[in-house]
Amino acid sequence: MATGAEAGQRFPANFIGGVATAAHQIEGGNFNNDWWVWEHDPASGCAEPSGDACDSYHRWDQDVDLVARMGLGAYRFSLEWSRIEPAPGEFSIAALAHYRRVCEACWEREIEPVVTFHHYTLPRWLADRGGWEWADAPERFARFVTRAGAYLGEVIGRACTINEPNVVGVLGYTLGEFPPGVKDDLRRHLAVNDTLVRPIVLPSTRYVPARGGSRLA
Repeated sequence: MATGAEAGQRFPANFIGGVATAAHQIEGGNFNNDWWVWEHDPASGCAEPSGDACDSYHRWDQDVDLVARMGLGAYRFSLEWSRIEPAPGEFSIAALAHYRRVCEACWEREIEPVVTFHHYTLPRWLADRGGWEWADAPERFARFVTRAGAYLGEVIGRACTINEPNVVGVLGYTLGEFPPGVKDDLRRHLAVNDTLVRPIVLPSTRYVPARGGSRLA
């Protein structure tokens, strides 16, 4: 039986419990991004490549069922940019349709889909141009978010532009544990931090209200 103190520790009525994943960590087969290259570099420190991971790209419906069985109300997952835009300006409708199906399946199970547009990975073509250090990177990201958001539209519950942008700078340009593996370069670290402000702000100016949250115009 709960004590008085425990009984008073209740979530508010409008609290939404959920789980979160990242595309590269669970989908498998994301060979067209910078992390795939990084994890296959013996000098990177990665214990093993992601390979097929959990094969979530094909078993996503089982993932959504698990969220529902746990009684949770939200599922945050990310869009793999390199699947959606495998080459500059070339967008895959098949990949966009896949993520739309995930969103729709969430709503069917009374789960709010929380879509993250960037969770650490970059398409190889962008990484080859310098990643977030490339002057055009913020605009290219905004174009991707606008195109993906327009396709997913009203099935997005909530949107997260970039997952932990501060970590990109710290682990990528100071500790060297994330791509591009730069160590102790404060100038580049701070420059990337400043650059990451723009891709957060640019897409957010295109949001308009929609079902359950926001979508992109």
